[in-house]
Amino acid sequence: MKRTPLYDRHCELGAKIVDFHGWALPLQYSGIIEEHRKVRNAAGLFDVSHMGEIAVEGPDATEFVQRIITNDISRTKDFRIVYSPMCNPDGGVVDDILVYKFSSDFYLLVVNASNTDKDYQWIMENFRGRVEVKNLSEEYAQMAVQGPEAGKILQKLVNIRLEELKFYNFVPEAEICGRKAIISRTGYTGEDGFEIYVKSEFAPVIWDSLLDAGKDCGLVPAGLGARDTLRFEAALPLYGQELSEEITPLEAGLGRFVKLDKDDFIGKAALLKQKSTGVKRRIAGLEMVDRGIPRTGYDVTADGVKIGYVTSGNFSPTLGKNLGMALVDSAYSEVGQEVSVVIRNKELKARIVVLPFYSKRYVKG
Repeated sequence: MKRTPLYDRHCELGAKIVDFHGWALPLQYSGIIEEHRKVRNAAGLFDVSHMGEIAVEGPDATEFVQRIITNDISRTKDFRIVYSPMCNPDGGVVDDILVYKFSSDFYLLVVNASNTDKDYQWIMENFRGRVEVKNLSEEYAQMAVQGPEAGKILQKLVNIRLEELKFYNFVPEAEICGRKAIISRTGYTGEDGFEIYVKSEFAPVIWDSLLDAGKDCGLVPAGLGARDTLRFEAALPLYGQELSEEITPLEAGLGRFVKLDKDDFIGKAALLKQKSTGVKRRIAGLEMVDRGIPRTGYDVTADGVKIGYVTSGNFSPTLGKNLGMALVDSAYSEVGQEVSVVIRNKELKARIVVLPFYSKRYVKG
């Protein structure tokens, strides 16, 4: 398995290490529920160095990136971030990515770890114009500080005023502990939070400094388990579950990130057709009525007939409920609809509820 620059730190902290798409990463340290609650009420520190970074540079960079994403960056100002699906010609999602705009000639695409090589190959297969594409993933380590105390903790170590950094913006040349860094404000937990990109060799000292700076604020290291339950409560999609090459962004409820009125992009024709004919299945929220947890892959039924399947499901530590997200026939996606989830060959009652389960607390400033 691949190891991030922080692997030794995780072992020293007693983390349970698991194989995550070929990466040796911490599942948990003190426990998933404890780490989850710390992020909701104080702060958590995540190692996300496994994420991929692909640079697109050149005079035609804007035009090229526009063609491979569904969102519109034509009016995006420098040092802002755009979330977007990246689709295939059939409208399925190759990946969902963050586009960091440094200038009209330079973009950094932050991609899912499991898709880095696939995304790079996809981008190169659709290469056009005066651009240069580089996979810089080996050069970057990435850490995320998430939670209501995140800004207070990080402010102790950086040379910028974090209160001036707006949601989905970034500082390209900040300093943390005297080292150069890219610092952004997005988050994948539903809480306020910051991402720190540094050269790989700087990661251990910055990790240690962050944990030390956050002691008085309740900061804890947090693993993949809490990261998943946190994003799940906020109904943020996970690639391979709510999104895939077989699930379009319109089906996933991400239509606001698909700009069908912009110039041609890969997948536009298929998505236009799907919108005009009507989306036949949708991601919907589930709340269990009967006792049971709706795990990923479980069938969802109505009147004994399969109408879809669970894409993500878990016990919600914040809400104390068994919840799920499911891809279901659109006719059964209305809030209040009674359905069933098949758990151990039994149809257990559930109902369709509003997403997200947890109200996001981003500081949008």
